[in-house]
Amino acid sequence: MGAEREARACAAFYGQLGIAQPVLSCLRCLRQFAGSTAKRCKDKHLEEALLLSRVLSEGLRVLGEAEARPLLRCVLAFQMEATGSSSSFQKLEQIVTQLAVGKEALLAQEVGALLAGLAPQGEVLSPGDLQSVCMFMEESSLGRQHWRQNLAPLLQRLATTLRWVLQSQPAPGGTWDYLVIKACLQLFQVLPKDVAPLVWSTAGKSETLQSLLGLLLEVAWGKAPNKDTRLLAGTALSMLVNTAPQPKHGASAMLALFQLSDRGAGELKFGELAVEAPPVLEPDGLEKLVLTRGLLTCCRMDVLSCQLESFTHKACLLLDVVFPTVCALTKEQKDCHYYCFQACALWLQRLRESLPAVWHLTGTRILAQDTELLRQLTRLVWDNAETPVEGVSEFIHSSFRLLLEIYHLECQHFQDQERPLYQQMLQRVVSMPWQIKAKYVPLCAIVPYVGSQQVLDTYADLPQHLLSCLSTNHLCPAATEVYKALVRQQCAEWQDGQRGAESALAERWALCWLPLLSQALRSPLPILQSNAANHLLAWTLRQLPATQAPLAARFSGQDTASLRAWVSLLKAQKSVAGALPLRGEALERLSRCLGAREEGIRLAALGLLCCSPSTNRPLSGTEVRLLREFLPLNLNCDSSSFRQLLQAAVRKALVRLRDSSLAQLRGKVPRGTEPGEGAGQLAQAVGFVEWLLQLSIASLSPGSNYQRKKTALLLLAAVLETCTDTWSPERKKGQPPRTMATLLSYARQSGCWDFFSQPNLLALLSCLQDSTNEIRDLASELLVCYFPATFPEPIALALFQLAQDALHSPRVQEAEAGAVLMKTILQKSDSGTMKSLALEAEAALTLPNRGLCFAQHLLHVLQAQYAAACQDLLQAAATAPMHGPIAALRRCLLQVPEVAASMRAAELAQSWQELLTRLVTTARDITSFLLGALQSQQGPGTDERAAAPSFADMGNAIGSLIMLGKGRRQEEEEEDSVLLSEEHSLILTCCWVSVKEIGLLLGGLAELLLDPALPAGSGSLLPLPTLQTATRVFQEILLRCRHWGAVEGCSMGFTKFCAALLNHPDAELQAIPQTILEQGLETLSGPRSSSITRRAAGFPMLFLCIVSGEAPAQGRPLLTRCVQMLLALATTALPQDWDQTLDLPQVCALHVLQTLVRGAGLGGALLRHATPMVDLALRGLGSPCWAMRNAAIQLFSALTSRLLGQQRSRGEGCLAEGVSLQAFLGQHPQLGAVLLGELGAAAGPVPGGPHLRPALHAVLTLLAQLQPGTDGPGSPSACFLGPLLALAESPIYAVRAMAAKALVPVVPPPWRRGLLLRLARQLPAAPGRVRSHNAVHGRLLQMRALLASAPGTSGLSTEALRPVALQLEARGWLLTPAQRCPLVRAAFLQILALLPASFSPSFAQSIRAAIGTELGSLPPGGKLGCTKLQVGSAILHQTMAHFTCSEAARLADGERIGAVCSLLRQPNPDVQLAVLSWVIAGEGGTCKELEKALGLTLLENLGSVLRERRDREFLRLYLEALLHLYRDPSSWSQEASHKLQGSSAVCLEMLLHMVEAERPGPDLLFQALCAASLLLAHRVGAKDGPLVERWCAALEECSRSASSEVLRLAAAWSLQTAGADVVRRTLRAACPSLVPVALRLINVGIHLLQDEEREVRHEASGFASLLRLDRGKSLPDSCVFVQDNVGLLGLLQLLLAEFGEHPETFDSLLQHLPVLNLRGIVEELEANKAASLYKEDEPNVFAEPAVLARQLLPVLLQLLEKAPAGSPLHASALRWLSAMGPSILRDLQYCEHCWSQEAAARWAMKALACAKLHVAVAVLLVRAQLAAQVLRVLGDSAAAVPGLGCSTQELEQELELVQGLLAQHGLAPTLSQGDVPREPGPPTKAA
Repeated sequence: MGAEREARACAAFYGQLGIAQPVLSCLRCLRQFAGSTAKRCKDKHLEEALLLSRVLSEGLRVLGEAEARPLLRCVLAFQMEATGSSSSFQKLEQIVTQLAVGKEALLAQEVGALLAGLAPQGEVLSPGDLQSVCMFMEESSLGRQHWRQNLAPLLQRLATTLRWVLQSQPAPGGTWDYLVIKACLQLFQVLPKDVAPLVWSTAGKSETLQSLLGLLLEVAWGKAPNKDTRLLAGTALSMLVNTAPQPKHGASAMLALFQLSDRGAGELKFGELAVEAPPVLEPDGLEKLVLTRGLLTCCRMDVLSCQLESFTHKACLLLDVVFPTVCALTKEQKDCHYYCFQACALWLQRLRESLPAVWHLTGTRILAQDTELLRQLTRLVWDNAETPVEGVSEFIHSSFRLLLEIYHLECQHFQDQERPLYQQMLQRVVSMPWQIKAKYVPLCAIVPYVGSQQVLDTYADLPQHLLSCLSTNHLCPAATEVYKALVRQQCAEWQDGQRGAESALAERWALCWLPLLSQALRSPLPILQSNAANHLLAWTLRQLPATQAPLAARFSGQDTASLRAWVSLLKAQKSVAGALPLRGEALERLSRCLGAREEGIRLAALGLLCCSPSTNRPLSGTEVRLLREFLPLNLNCDSSSFRQLLQAAVRKALVRLRDSSLAQLRGKVPRGTEPGEGAGQLAQAVGFVEWLLQLSIASLSPGSNYQRKKTALLLLAAVLETCTDTWSPERKKGQPPRTMATLLSYARQSGCWDFFSQPNLLALLSCLQDSTNEIRDLASELLVCYFPATFPEPIALALFQLAQDALHSPRVQEAEAGAVLMKTILQKSDSGTMKSLALEAEAALTLPNRGLCFAQHLLHVLQAQYAAACQDLLQAAATAPMHGPIAALRRCLLQVPEVAASMRAAELAQSWQELLTRLVTTARDITSFLLGALQSQQGPGTDERAAAPSFADMGNAIGSLIMLGKGRRQEEEEEDSVLLSEEHSLILTCCWVSVKEIGLLLGGLAELLLDPALPAGSGSLLPLPTLQTATRVFQEILLRCRHWGAVEGCSMGFTKFCAALLNHPDAELQAIPQTILEQGLETLSGPRSSSITRRAAGFPMLFLCIVSGEAPAQGRPLLTRCVQMLLALATTALPQDWDQTLDLPQVCALHVLQTLVRGAGLGGALLRHATPMVDLALRGLGSPCWAMRNAAIQLFSALTSRLLGQQRSRGEGCLAEGVSLQAFLGQHPQLGAVLLGELGAAAGPVPGGPHLRPALHAVLTLLAQLQPGTDGPGSPSACFLGPLLALAESPIYAVRAMAAKALVPVVPPPWRRGLLLRLARQLPAAPGRVRSHNAVHGRLLQMRALLASAPGTSGLSTEALRPVALQLEARGWLLTPAQRCPLVRAAFLQILALLPASFSPSFAQSIRAAIGTELGSLPPGGKLGCTKLQVGSAILHQTMAHFTCSEAARLADGERIGAVCSLLRQPNPDVQLAVLSWVIAGEGGTCKELEKALGLTLLENLGSVLRERRDREFLRLYLEALLHLYRDPSSWSQEASHKLQGSSAVCLEMLLHMVEAERPGPDLLFQALCAASLLLAHRVGAKDGPLVERWCAALEECSRSASSEVLRLAAAWSLQTAGADVVRRTLRAACPSLVPVALRLINVGIHLLQDEEREVRHEASGFASLLRLDRGKSLPDSCVFVQDNVGLLGLLQLLLAEFGEHPETFDSLLQHLPVLNLRGIVEELEANKAASLYKEDEPNVFAEPAVLARQLLPVLLQLLEKAPAGSPLHASALRWLSAMGPSILRDLQYCEHCWSQEAAARWAMKALACAKLHVAVAVLLVRAQLAAQVLRVLGDSAAAVPGLGCSTQELEQELELVQGLLAQHGLAPTLSQGDVPREPGPPTKAA
């Protein structure tokens, strides 16, 4: 507080002087700076102080030193307290320098006095003092001057401090030792000339510096536990070397240091200083890394490259000392890979900088082709290119680039034209699989040296591989860099000698890259399309603007893919060019994109509207209009990413509107503004923001679905963030402009932008009661951040009562809502409001702080609920469960910054400590009570049991509690039920959720209050006894809890708890987690009488939480200890007679290890222990104990995931990423020996014949998940080849199959052809030469795996595989019956299928003949007469059928196509199913002739198949194949109709009968209904009316919300397939009798467009899209399907335009207005009944009746207006009014009565969140407006409606009155007419 004291003295001193005002202003800014916590606020206040100091400087010049001294001293005091922030210190340095102009001597005097007082002579410098020393030395010239003059005392103090710190061993997480060494480093760096004589001169030698050197060596040698501190010590030593006046002296000293690290002890001669080297207590190899990294980081170049005199040859530090050390470090398996490879990259960088000096020294090339240095360097970078350690890959990448650059410079310098390194590297890159990320960085590095053309010629598959990478997120950046490198190189090559040839460059670019970019941008894969657009397209347009023309020409089509690519191109073009005119065809296409079904297209189009390179470019009128059309239709999208991207795009538009408006108000004309448009654009901007605000607020109604509310909140957040002047310190960017108040004033004068109005507040308060966390938290955040500081008192009181009620609800969601309400009330209340709340008397009267008062109240509530639970747990669980108050305490204590700040206030410390102690004690009591209540035996020893109760125990205990709560005895039990009763669920929910919340609360408190960065007194709020109590709570939960959700929540809290304790400076607190760990290990290994891990899911989590809390920088000693103990325990021999009902300690150890491996935060640290754990798991698989084997396989699975990283699958058997076997063995060399040993034991000869190896399959599975490498014959992976080949002879099929897969990564692509040839030659050439069928089968499987692996990457052309094919031709007998094993024949045929183009025509004919003979001889059912049924014959027949189909598709030969069709007619089921599954898999899609023939064949046989009904599965596949072949409407032909002539109606009849009567199951029902729709779509006529009506009825039945998703999807698909045709026929007056059916189908469409499943809505939108097409036109080849909401509006517009005169239209629309009992809903709210645990779910949670009602209203009104007088529609309206009019009037009058009374205030807040009430009110208002319109249109004829008794005017007045009343209570958000959604489209006509 020294600065504050100086500020007060300064203010008093200058109070009477003439410059008092600016001085006081400056002091105010400095005080605000000191009091702020956010960096942005600090910077802002310092900026203001700096501006004031420039004014003050003039006034201070005329004053004397005595008058200036107080102000300078005050600023220096603030500077002294700001030494923790470099930027703040620099700013204060500028201020004090500005103030001292003309008085520099005075300032120097004050600085000297300040620094001299840091510590008396000989005393230890505190961390704060050290921070000041460092900062003044680094940033202050006067500080450096002072230390130069006082160098000896400073050295003495630094030495004293470092010695004391090393002796006292402070906290592991402390920074004291680090700061001392940092001060030494800066001293050597800043004052080298002053330090040099003390080291290198005999006369000036300093004993103090000699002592300090010895201490630095101790730190480097491991005396300090922190790795970062040791590394900094190495840098300090190197900086001391830099002070050497001559390079050779520095080099000799550094050499002595390296030699000392080898010797480990002895005397070190460092210049004239001599120190005795400290002994290395525990050598860890880090000392060499410390020296090496320090040397390479900062050592002078002349020291590194000067000749070392002690060597026999011309040697220097860089080449002969440092490089061997770097190589050795990178090979060591230490926990410091990051720093090792950083040293490698630094070494290459220093070599690059010192090349001239090294050449001068050696006189020759250092990277010649045959030098050992080049071999070592290339091996080092390649071997580690795939290392998974975070950060290492960047160092490897830079190492590649530096190596190639150094090689290039050497070749240039020595004029060497032979450069083989480039070709070797390129070939190696090409041979690597595309999935390996490490191949792309060397490729980028090579391109400039070999040229683009050579790369593309050598790497022909590169474009395809780049596409694959772009569709894989983690490979996308690498592929992008390759593309950019190649295009840059091409441009440089093409431009040589040319000028002004941009179009020619674009043409050449298009030849090479246009197909790639076009395919990516047109791709249906969203990830590929977006990555190409974001990373390639915009960059290409910036580099080559002329490429826009060929791209636009490529995307000019009307299909979805072209639109997707086109809008991406326009967006990229706009981002480059800045503006893009939207008119004509471009505007029409853009409108189509904004209404498209695909989210990616809509988002890209939205981005095009909103983005601009300049934020002050206003939105055009067209852009604003399109946004107004787009946003209402996209509020209920159910994709989270879509909502986030929508918010980001709208925020960009709002920023443009805001900034352009501010520019206009400042008198500037923003870019893009036409003359005279300024005022209109300003009004347009204000109007759009107001419209968006109202739209967002109206969408927050509880009647809206979750998606709409979430989107509305995000949009509201964007509006408030952009268009208010709220300063948010935590935001780094996006703060409001300083002139924002001007725009706000302008908007409010226009009656707009009342952001914080009562309706808006009520809408957000309704969201606070939502059932989802996301809505509640976001609404609370908006209220707290933007709305006024306090709620109005009536609202606060009503909210508080609501929160109190919610905290007593058994429903978890309602209790959590109550917790959020409590937190929000606390943040939005002042002391006056707090006095009005009904808090506990003690809390309200005696506590001085709002947070403390609130926490006290919640604790009282919790204790009262606990007391109630002790009396009757069942009753308490229903009316006062404890999880609500605990959650409220957690939120209020941990998530409110003001509460956290008050905890650190000294005057409140005692009160907080007492409260927190009581809270922890209460949490302990509650935990013991709840866990004890779930144990069947209630007794004195219950709480001490180490294990959780079994499920049976818990059931009995809960049953007893229920009987006790109901007042009945145990004997009077009711009949057992399979389902849990609500009473059971109440008690379980109360127990588990409360326990989970306690864990989260206690962990959060420890994290908050034990933070080492806090002031020293904060930790005392949780004294040691309190922490020990909390520890016991955690142990009890984790050891006695069964519920995984509770364990998981508690584990999160316990991890925070342990991390806070382990990082705390107090040794006593640090010891707590270690004690728990030791107790856990003791419990694990000791004997027991009950099970632990089976009955307590939390026991392994206990260990995980403790070791996860360790700081990674400390080396994780607890993790090492834990793993070693567990490994030792798990390897202990099993007892002879173990009890199967108890957990064996060995099994428990395996489960704990598995939990540690799966722990997210331990990945890198656990890899050090991977080898022994894998070895343990493999041995466990062979254990005689089942539990041991089970645990071992789980551990092995977890280890595999951890070792290989997260795998992103791109389809079955093809991983999108992978580690090569070579890299895997490089990262885990010892693990390779373990795996190889298991393979060798399995493959070698075994006495007594083969036997099972339980671990073999696991090893093979692990190997099979790796990728092929590029290593040579001598690499470690080559050792695996022999054992894997030998396993081909295994008698176990699964081993042979998995060995074949494992062989693929062992064989690098260059070896593949040779091995295939070798395997082919080993196949028997004749039947008599078969030694083992297993061996033949195994070799065939291995050949198939090698041929099928990663097609396109092996580089094996048809010609290259010709020798293999010849060998297979010579062994063609393997396909004939002479080979008696069907599996061998099938495997041989599968290999032939992979080499279709390599065989001779005669052999191809022989294959065909063999297949024809085999399949042609099959009798019905596949039974071969008297022949014995063979295992594998079905597989052979299916393989043959697949081969026949594939060959027919490949060759498109009529005879082969006929053969495939004949297979479908064959009665053998195996063959038929094989053909059908092949069709469904889509493998014939490339051959349209085959698809057409198959479709006709299926249609021809459809009738007989439906009549026979041989097999449901066969029928399902048959229908699915038929639908697949006719998935495209254009596939149907006249020939297809001809095939069905005569049988179409019969087939349709049978299919409809199946749907109506048989109910064969949802899957077959789906296919039957869709097949019926397909047939119906091509025969709709007047005579088919009955069939169409039956079909329509089936659709109505399947589309009900209660139907399964599969049936609703079938209805939607059928509607799209045939429904559009039926409706279109009625429009063309072809079938007027079908009009009622058409209306029913449109009704079904409206219903399905609101379905809760996105896929159903999308299919239904296809129906709406087809109806949007202009009537009379045929269906285009590519119809762009519209978004669901656009389709819904399209259907409503279609009804209005085409069916308006039909009376059924009005009635069918009224069906969508639900009838709700408004009076019953209100009475239920007034009754305020206790909530039950369960709430009935809506059948369709996505549907929004209120929103649909508002959409239907304008359509119904227009129907009435358009209908002529006396029309049937008027009669329908009159009937509706007679039926509904009186009830509408009664409900309006009831609303007026309810909401005009004061009594409504009691339940009004609860009514805000009642979805049923909001829907009922919204529908009532729509019905009332419709009734008023009916009265107006019908006039006198409606006057006689019985029970209505009012005129149109009276009804409208009543409606207006009720609407106003409801709006005041937040129940009727009003939308202007412009807010009603309408179809998007250009001004002309809809697309």
